Amino acid sequence: MKDFPWIKNYPEGIPADIHLYDYHSLVDLFEKSCKQFADRVAFENMGATLTYAEVDKLSLDFAAYLQSIGLQKGDRIAIQMPNVLQFPVAFFGALRAGLIVVNTNPLYTPREMEHQFKDSGAKAIVIVANFAHSLEKILAHTSIQHVIVTQLGDMLGGFKGWLVNFVVKHIKKMVPAYHLPTAVNFMDTLKKGQGFSLSKPTITNDDIAVLQYTGGTTGVAKGAQLAHGNIVAHNSMITKWFIPFLKQTPSVQEVIITAIPMYHIFALTVNGVLMFSVGAKSILITNPRDIPGFIKELKKHKFSIITGVNTLFNGLLNNPDFAKLDFSFLKGAVGGGMAVQDVVAKKWHQVTGKPLVEGYGLSETSPVLCCNPLDGTHQMGTIGLPMPSTEVAIFDDEGNQLPQGENGEICARGPQVMSGYWQKDNTGVFFPGGWFRTGDIGFMNDQGFFKIVDRKKDMIKVSGFNVFPNEIENVLAAHPKILEIAAIGVPDDKSGEAIKAFVVKRDQSLTADEVIAYARENLTNYKIPRHIEFRSELPKTNVGKILRRALKEETGA
Repeated sequence: MKDFPWIKNYPEGIPADIHLYDYHSLVDLFEKSCKQFADRVAFENMGATLTYAEVDKLSLDFAAYLQSIGLQKGDRIAIQMPNVLQFPVAFFGALRAGLIVVNTNPLYTPREMEHQFKDSGAKAIVIVANFAHSLEKILAHTSIQHVIVTQLGDMLGGFKGWLVNFVVKHIKKMVPAYHLPTAVNFMDTLKKGQGFSLSKPTITNDDIAVLQYTGGTTGVAKGAQLAHGNIVAHNSMITKWFIPFLKQTPSVQEVIITAIPMYHIFALTVNGVLMFSVGAKSILITNPRDIPGFIKELKKHKFSIITGVNTLFNGLLNNPDFAKLDFSFLKGAVGGGMAVQDVVAKKWHQVTGKPLVEGYGLSETSPVLCCNPLDGTHQMGTIGLPMPSTEVAIFDDEGNQLPQGENGEICARGPQVMSGYWQKDNTGVFFPGGWFRTGDIGFMNDQGFFKIVDRKKDMIKVSGFNVFPNEIENVLAAHPKILEIAAIGVPDDKSGEAIKAFVVKRDQSLTADEVIAYARENLTNYKIPRHIEFRSELPKTNVGKILRRALKEETGA
């Protein structure tokens, strides 16, 4: 733990409220959970299931295979696939072999893939066949020596698996032709791994488990170094937060809906690690953008918790079939990745009878720093309260801590915070005292709840006034004819910048004049958009987060 910045800041010893680790490593946590809940279903996808014992056995086979081809502790392996059963097997198998996992968005362009693989120095990759053609274009420019390819239906078994693969490749034409002559089939690696015994490497909480690359929405993606200890400590924190709502018994198993891709840090550590550690069942949704198909899947399960982003919840609520589901087992929903809009949270509660609360975190913080409680004491429009053993404070640009109620940069320290970015100069990443700078502007209210105003880089300057897009979007999203909205600043000769709103209509009769009139009723003059552009859809990440940066690039802002 000597390398963790948060420990260096306590020369007199670690405070009693800083939670120390329950496990020696993330692998230790995984193996103990497999043993404790062996007969329970751990993951389900498209009707196929894996028990805890099966995940244990398959990941051990995969780990043994990786070791047999010469990969050693500390080597990096990229995993690039959506939510399928292969993901947890590959992820935990790689960790058990002592490797560092590089989580990679399957929808990355070849340029983005090349940057991440070269930056991380990945020696191996597990990739779904749908995106192997992109890998082919850049493989020679990377240090990747071992390519493992899987198809979406590979672990569904029997005729169903064959059928899914056939439809995906030949009917839907979702697998462009590729040529990777040295590639190995994922299922073959599991068979070959059965013939080897894993020489278990010594893994401690100081060892890096994951290079979690930032989304690249604010520039070139950087790899946040998340140690085993970061994720294990994070798990202890959020377990304390979640456990009052998870009533696990020998005869009752909680069910969580995993619609956010597991390569995203939110789903990885909350849906993947936390729910695994308490014996829950995670329903992996491969394509949550198919809302009708998603709702059809939800109908099959007595689900307890669902995590997602605002756009996902909004999409569900705008499908009439969603309201017909059985919500009697639901404890609540947790939103992250982007602001949960008030209108969405209110409608969610109206339809389901259960809260949709907002949490907050970053790739660099494993990710959760704050979250609203699910017990009815949440405050809509806030990101909630700090996690146990987590310190959150507001600072100005010079590194001075600001009083309660004042706007400034949200900073945090705790055992879930990364040590720094992989092979980068980390100057300016932390304020003195080990306070990680999130780049988000916010404040703490008089009840200790934190509220994000907006991203520092997204702030709009209108005639000297600071305008935050989140506020504009939250207000205009309440208009009954607006489905989605994004606001950015564009150059303006008179005011320096002017606000431009990109709107997706719910009702096709909506006009720009109506939008501006609604803004005048609810916003002060300098916050009113000067420009309105209607779109059929807004650019989003694969997680569903709206990309303001892409809109800025399109407009030259």
